[in-house]
Amino acid sequence: MKVFVFIVMALCLLFFCRIQLLAQPQKKINHQTQSWFSLNNTIRLKNKFGLLADFHVRRNDFAAEPSFYLVRGGFDYWFKNNVTFALGYAHMWVSPGKHGYKTYADENRIYEQAQITSSIGKMIFLQRLRNEQRWQEILVNDQSTHQNKFSNRVRYLFSSTIPVAKNKNVPSLVLSNEFCIQFGKAIVYNTFDQDRLFIGIKQNITKHLSFDIGYMLVFQQKASGYLYDENDTFRWFIYYTPDWRRKHF
Repeated sequence: MKVFVFIVMALCLLFFCRIQLLAQPQKKINHQTQSWFSLNNTIRLKNKFGLLADFHVRRNDFAAEPSFYLVRGGFDYWFKNNVTFALGYAHMWVSPGKHGYKTYADENRIYEQAQITSSIGKMIFLQRLRNEQRWQEILVNDQSTHQNKFSNRVRYLFSSTIPVAKNKNVPSLVLSNEFCIQFGKAIVYNTFDQDRLFIGIKQNITKHLSFDIGYMLVFQQKASGYLYDENDTFRWFIYYTPDWRRKHF
């Protein structure tokens, strides 16, 4: 229980820091709307081993313009049923941010993550710590320079799923926050990368298929240090978690 109280206090502190950033003078904030869709697969193959495979699409101006496309894969290892470690690779295609430009920037990532789930009563809590090594392609005047900006990003996610009724067919409430910081020679003014605050509902379709849907506020500091994006985001994530330990291919 003490750990849970500490985590809640830490999340409140992060949120307070975010409010302070907004309150500081000489900041320029770009407000926009987005939509974010993903399919997240966790496939358990053996008692200890499994696979991860994610597909993401995010669009700007709600859904009119592309933002990025991402595919991510990896290997999952279960220390316990509620404790896992993963190692994998991701590739992102980032759309140009300037009107009239057409060249997408490639981003390659290697990532490591630890994840733990716990519960208090019927409430379920998930904590995930992810470390990413990122190679982001540098574009100039809509052309590739064939050079990359390297950075290391650390992400901490805390998510809670709270049932609101005894009937399992009734959606549960989901609250989560993910805080990201980054480091590297190219990171000068924006060690704080972004914060993602989400509120929505989770609906189970089958034992191994579910989704959450709701509102996400994405607040991101740009490389200049004084420019920020504040994105009101519609999010719909689908989760597929089959257990193939007793099945044959």
